Amino acid sequence: MKIRTLGRHVREGVKNLGRNGWMSFASISAVTITLFILGVFLILAMNVNYFAQSVEKQVEIRVFLDVLATKENVAQVEQNIKTIQKVDTVTFIPKDEGLKQFKESLGEKAYLFEGLEKDNPLPDTFVVKTKDPKDTSVVAAQIKKLEYVKSLNYGEGTVEKLFAWTGAIRNVGIAFIIGLGFTAMFLIANTIKLTIVARRREIEIMKLVGATNWFIRWPFFVEGLLMGILGALIPTAMLTVGYYYLLDGIQSSFEASQLFKLLPLFPLVYQVALALLAIGAFIGIWGSLVSVRRFLRV
Repeated sequence: MKIRTLGRHVREGVKNLGRNGWMSFASISAVTITLFILGVFLILAMNVNYFAQSVEKQVEIRVFLDVLATKENVAQVEQNIKTIQKVDTVTFIPKDEGLKQFKESLGEKAYLFEGLEKDNPLPDTFVVKTKDPKDTSVVAAQIKKLEYVKSLNYGEGTVEKLFAWTGAIRNVGIAFIIGLGFTAMFLIANTIKLTIVARRREIEIMKLVGATNWFIRWPFFVEGLLMGILGALIPTAMLTVGYYYLLDGIQSSFEASQLFKLLPLFPLVYQVALALLAIGAFIGIWGSLVSVRRFLRV
């Protein structure tokens, strides 16, 4: 296709938006409203997934060693834990440090345990994190078999339920977003089809005077693309401003900032904007081309 011809199609597509003002406005409004709703749920799903990941990352295995274990025994246990394939980090907490942490956790009641430094009853401890939190129970079972490991704790039973819940939340979120996405596609496409149907006479005349199918399609292709992009830019801007003020409001309150951990504005906005622009452009083009095809057989 020649550049001059392509330029003509682009100009015609832009002019058509103005010529069919109310119908174009209706199509862009449908795209805007639907993609805004989709964007809200997309941001919600991404933050729910972020929260689930944050909770999963807090899962750790506390390995308590036998009080009779020597320094050489402790070093050997540490080496054996590190050789387990799914282990990510291993942090050693000597019993003196463990007692200090325990007393700090008690706050004002720490005085109740004064004097235990000379006869510390706490064992040396390892804190183990896995590469994938879902492998925690598998790794714990392997560590439990090691010599000089007295006991361990990782919230057995509770952790499995946690992973089941976070997995279910992710699956529901993905299914809801996909379902809403398809609903948006058909709603917007049908609105654009109404715009094209209203101009079927124009298409029939162009076909009768000898215009090729693609010569007719191209202006509608451009028009649909522009409607989709314009309809996506508006909700993207609204969501960006709204999410900025939401973050600002939460961060200004200490209690809220501790309770609600949300994704930062960037790169979240870029990801949502890219998704909405891609969906808007695709639906605009698809709706236009499918509708025009019906009137190309005269």
